[in-house]
Amino acid sequence: MLRTMPDADVGENLYARYVNPQWVRLLDALQMNVTYTRCSGAELHTSDGRTITDFNSGYCVHNIGHNHPRVIAALKDELDKKGPAMLQSHVPELAGQLAERLCRLAGGRLAKVFFGSSGSEGVEAAIKFARAHTGRSGILGASGGFHGLTCGALSLMTNDFWRKGFGLLLPDTEFVSYGNLHDLELKLASRSFAAFILEPVQSEAGVIVPSGDYLKKVQELCRKHKTLLVMDEVQTGFYRTGSFVASHQFGVDPDMVVLAKAISGGLVPCSAVLMSDDIYKSVYSTIKRSLIHTSTFSENGLAMRAGLATLDILEDEQLGKRATIKGEQLRKNLLERLTKYEMFSEVRGIGMLNAVQLRAPRSLKLRLGFETLSKIHPALFGQVLVMHLFRDHGILSQVCGNNFMVLKVSPPLTIDDTQLERFVSALDQTLESVHNSSSFWVEPIKIGQRLFRSM
Repeated sequence: MLRTMPDADVGENLYARYVNPQWVRLLDALQMNVTYTRCSGAELHTSDGRTITDFNSGYCVHNIGHNHPRVIAALKDELDKKGPAMLQSHVPELAGQLAERLCRLAGGRLAKVFFGSSGSEGVEAAIKFARAHTGRSGILGASGGFHGLTCGALSLMTNDFWRKGFGLLLPDTEFVSYGNLHDLELKLASRSFAAFILEPVQSEAGVIVPSGDYLKKVQELCRKHKTLLVMDEVQTGFYRTGSFVASHQFGVDPDMVVLAKAISGGLVPCSAVLMSDDIYKSVYSTIKRSLIHTSTFSENGLAMRAGLATLDILEDEQLGKRATIKGEQLRKNLLERLTKYEMFSEVRGIGMLNAVQLRAPRSLKLRLGFETLSKIHPALFGQVLVMHLFRDHGILSQVCGNNFMVLKVSPPLTIDDTQLERFVSALDQTLESVHNSSSFWVEPIKIGQRLFRSM
């Protein structure tokens, strides 16, 4: 007997029952719980006939857009071959090809690759490899960073929102303020840290772009005190900031680079840790240790094939150059249109990784509503802004995970001028409503009281 496929309503009910009912509840409250039937490029089509333009990219996963036909074709071809996708007792040739291209594009001393399935897993690998290479146990992170939600990666994050309730995490982890070289040198001088792991641009902290020489001086200090410099390029890699990795724009030659998200076109989970030969040899030092660090889905044929196709697309379509040009124009247009608003602070970013920083209002007429929302939940104002962009203008966006007053602007690198103008116009109109419509404030107060009254 054939089993019939459940319709969308049944599927949603099953998700709420067996997976995450609170997520369904939140999307319902924000009027963002829709069924997507087809996703292509930067456009998401829903079952009720709407077209949503994606300015979130799955948190920088869809650099080449959703369901790029060349990646789909490559995956279909790989499946049709019926090759050794997960044999795990052979030499995966595709992994060698992808590793060579990644090392060549990243440059510097990066000469070996460990493949995994997620950015968090890549950070975990970097922690282990750094400890093995240096013989030190300490790991240093930057305040405000975001590295993932597994225990080791979470240990490198300072936001208690993500850490609370999970008990003791990885020992010997400490932090310095992002941009503070004085405190960094004091920490590194102890010679107790195996690695300093940081994002070249802190995405979830609010798209914090470093000063021109900060990362170069970080590198100098790390080398002086024999601490490995590990760049978490999970969100900034694959031409998101214009160059293949953001480190290139700041003249940095790291000891390790963690890549993930956009590596395989958003269709197959994959990550990669690039490292020097010396670090590699510290881990895989003998035949006996050839499997000392592995991952079940590492080097699987589908992920490797998708990764190779994604690199072809990024290069053939010159998406790095496009990110630089379109990103600069986007920031200029946002600044011109939004400066008039009291709650607007600034636009910042690099390439197609951008942020609109908002601020608490000064005027009495806005402060009452804003402070009421903040007391209900600090993220409520930002989420209601996201709700209006989605519901009223067909724009999918999100606030930063570690700064709820920053709207992150990270569309696919394939985004066109019409779609960019649609976003600028939508945000302009939404902020107009924030400043001049009392209904903007009344509705979220009711939503917030309903959602968070039990907290």
